[in-house]
Amino acid sequence: MDHVAPELHKDGFNCPHCNAYALMTWQALLSGNMHLSVWAAFCARCNAPSIWVDGDTLSRRLVFEPPGPVTQIYPAESTAPMHSDDLPEDCRADYREARTIVRFSPRGAAALLRLVIQKLCLHLGGSGEDINKDIGLMVENGLPKRVQEAMDTVRIVGNEAVHPGVLNLNDDPVIVDSLFKLVNLIVERMLTEPRQENDLYRSLPPKKLKGIEQRDK
Repeated sequence: MDHVAPELHKDGFNCPHCNAYALMTWQALLSGNMHLSVWAAFCARCNAPSIWVDGDTLSRRLVFEPPGPVTQIYPAESTAPMHSDDLPEDCRADYREARTIVRFSPRGAAALLRLVIQKLCLHLGGSGEDINKDIGLMVENGLPKRVQEAMDTVRIVGNEAVHPGVLNLNDDPVIVDSLFKLVNLIVERMLTEPRQENDLYRSLPPKKLKGIEQRDK
C-alpha cells in the first residue's frame, strides 16, 4: 500500500510514530478558544498520539514557523525517510531519534546514524566495536563497493560531526538527509535482498527442495 500522509481529521494514515497504516481516533484537546483548536490522533496500532493545531493564532505564539494554519506539532515533522522494515530492532530507536531531531540538530542526527551503523555491523558479521575495522573485514569477505562507500560515508560524517570546526552540518543539513537514505540502502542490499531471495527459495515445492539437498550432498 502506498504511503498515506498524516492529515488533520483523516480517518487513517501512516502513523508518524510506528509508520504503519492505521485507523486514527481523534480527540479534541482544545476547541473554539481564540480561533485555536488542538486535536490528538491516536494510532490504532501503537496507540501513540500525534498532536495537531488548527488556527493561525499559534504562528504568533511559538518560536517555530508552521507551514500553515494546520500544523502537526508532535511528533516533530521530519523530511527524513522512515527506516526500512528490515532495520534490526536494536537500531530503530536511534534511527527514529535521529529522524526526530534532524531539523533542530543535524550534527546530533548524524552522530546517531553513525551509532546505527555501528550496531548494524553486529548483524553483518562485525564486532560492533570498531566500525572502520568491521567495514574492512566485510570488504575482505566480498562487501559490495556501493555498500562500503555508503557505510564509510555515514561513519565519517557522523564522526566528524562531533568535532567542532571540522564539518559544520548546520550549514548544510542536506548532507544529513542523505545519510538516512544511505542507511536504508545498506539495509536493502545486506538484509532485505538476501531475505527476499531466501523467502523465494523456501517457497519452492518441498520435493524440489529435498532434491536439491540430496544433489548437494
